[in-house]
Amino acid sequence: MKKIILLVSLIFIFTSCTQETQNKLSRSLQNWTGTAGVLEVYAGEKLVKRFMKIDKLSTAYGTDAGEARPYRYGYGHNDKNFNGKIDEGEEKVYFEFSDYSTNYIFYEDK
Repeated sequence: MKKIILLVSLIFIFTSCTQETQNKLSRSLQNWTGTAGVLEVYAGEKLVKRFMKIDKLSTAYGTDAGEARPYRYGYGHNDKNFNGKIDEGEEKVYFEFSDYSTNYIFYEDK
């Protein structure tokens, strides 16, 4: 009986959260379980940069304002030769890109 009450309570709490809170909870669960994201950056139709094994992309927020800034950032391995594998020398790096001017595709690759 206690398990049922706890389950019903958790469902009620989760469904009463705002959409943004639900998204944050979902992202924290996803971060805990891990992902294998790939970010490809294009100049026109040409692939110019690929980052692999990204666990998440984050939106930057202002320190005092708390408002979203127009860029995203993350960490991933720089696939320098675009072969879809992490080779020796392709280190994990920090990257960021503008939401306004960067043509990109982010996808999970398990």
